[in-house]
Amino acid sequence: ERSRKALEQVPAGKYDWKPHEKSMIFGYLADMVATMPTWITMEINLGELVRRVVGLETRLPIRLAEGGLIMIDADAAQIEQLLINILHNAVDASLETGGNVTAGWRELGDCAEVFVRDQGPGIMNPGNLFVPFFTTKPGGSGIGLTLSRQIAEAHNGSLTLANRKDRTGSVALLHLPR
Repeated sequence: ERSRKALEQVPAGKYDWKPHEKSMIFGYLADMVATMPTWITMEINLGELVRRVVGLETRLPIRLAEGGLIMIDADAAQIEQLLINILHNAVDASLETGGNVTAGWRELGDCAEVFVRDQGPGIMNPGNLFVPFFTTKPGGSGIGLTLSRQIAEAHNGSLTLANRKDRTGSVALLHLPR
């Protein structure tokens, strides 16, 4: 069902797909979602997870804005993959402009928020961010943000991306229940 909804978000006329091609792509998305590993939900330290993902990025030093101790019930591997995706995108953008990336976490009401702020060129076409197969990157697949949002929603959370208001760049916000 999620794959069908995701495919429906592709703007009409965006791709010149024949009916059999659209069916094939739908099947590909359905298979991808169906073959995702079984989720193992447990209590995880959100700060430790963010620090671990930040440590994986070697192309640019990431500034860390550490929040307090926040424990959440989640599948650590899935949230880690989501964080890798958004951090990788932020670094890609900042490398274009020579900017920085800041990642951190904090409590926000009854949610935990993870934020990734970049100093890249910003989002040129925000309406297509979560459209499957839409990409502005050479060699990009257009799948990373779509899957990341599905992971957030499967955890009863949300993932948003927007242009920063304080300067050039964008911010990714992941909200998860505590």
